[in-house]
Amino acid sequence: MNHRKTFAIVGAGLAGAKAAETLREEGFDGRIVLIGDEPERPYERPPLSKGYLAGKQEREKAMVHSADFYEAHDIELRTGSRVTAIHPPGLEVVLDDGERIGFDRLLLTTGAEPRRLDLPGSDLSGILYLRSLADSDRLRAELERRPRVVVIGAGWIGCEVAATARDAGCEVAMVDMTNLPLERVIGTEVGTVFRDLHAAHGVELHLGARLEAFEGADRVERVRIAGESIDCDLVVVGVGVTPRTELARAAGLEVDNGIVVDERLATREGVIFAAGDVANAWHPLLGHRVRVEHWANALNQGPAAARSMLGIGEPYVRVPYFFSDQYDLGMEYSGYAPSADRVVFRGDPARREFIAFWLKGGRVLAGMNVNVWDVTEQIQALIRSGSHVNPATLADPEADLAALVAAAA
Repeated sequence: MNHRKTFAIVGAGLAGAKAAETLREEGFDGRIVLIGDEPERPYERPPLSKGYLAGKQEREKAMVHSADFYEAHDIELRTGSRVTAIHPPGLEVVLDDGERIGFDRLLLTTGAEPRRLDLPGSDLSGILYLRSLADSDRLRAELERRPRVVVIGAGWIGCEVAATARDAGCEVAMVDMTNLPLERVIGTEVGTVFRDLHAAHGVELHLGARLEAFEGADRVERVRIAGESIDCDLVVVGVGVTPRTELARAAGLEVDNGIVVDERLATREGVIFAAGDVANAWHPLLGHRVRVEHWANALNQGPAAARSMLGIGEPYVRVPYFFSDQYDLGMEYSGYAPSADRVVFRGDPARREFIAFWLKGGRVLAGMNVNVWDVTEQIQALIRSGSHVNPATLADPEADLAALVAAAA
């Protein structure tokens, strides 16, 4: 009697759901068990701070697959189930109800969770975090009351929530210790664009500020920063996330800012893989490991991991990519540029219609197109080429970008 292989996936988000889909598309006819601790079937997270939070997108639109997809493809979807342990030697996972599921291959797509503040008053009601559909539902109900909102954190989540709250008619203040929104990711030149964007839409900016405490009786009423207090009815905290590595660490897997995997998303154990927010993967193009916390990475790494589980995988070399929508500004960012030594603009940042390129030694490391569309493939081609590019040509809107790509290639 032939052994029917079991592939288990722990983490029923976008990466896990797309991995399960890919296993079936690639002809795997064994058992697939997709385990998630949320009661919802797999969904995508970008709408939680954008369209769904704003009430412009139906809940169903956030779902990765239709309600009947998993049964139709013979995928055992275990929602509301928590894995409490992984036993690599015994090739099994243990659920919170005591059930043990043996596996031939295991994929960890456990994602990340919001960093929580530990300050005086941080346990008051009215202080919300945003990661799940349930979180977005709570915040959406709060915004309908038109509260005075203080957003803690000027990263992507903070900026998107601030924009959605302003569009909903709320008074909004933003607090961050950095001097500019998104400064850690995109630096000062482009961070200035987002500062001016939010200021123009009426957000009260408290940047370069040290957060000290939350104040109120039972519910938050004020946010105290060095030198002043900000009155509020609601606080939304978006100060980053941490990868959910507890299971992997307890199982003895290598953990370092995520689960350490190779270019095919495999751990050193060989039968265990990781993808999405939790995976710190070796990237051949970049020449080092990188952990990416964005939608496109989960969308593409899940299927890549699935193919590696089947033994047909290739190195994961996609250029990191993410997008954001704030007010009337839409942007796409490609690349990875923590070590850039120059930023070159093509277009007019003051009009918020431009492309920014991050360069190092004359090579393009990353590019962001703001309200300029259909250029992502060209930007990524420049990054992949690794070629030296004339900054003056790069900045010239009359210079054809496609021709520049062809020359670099």
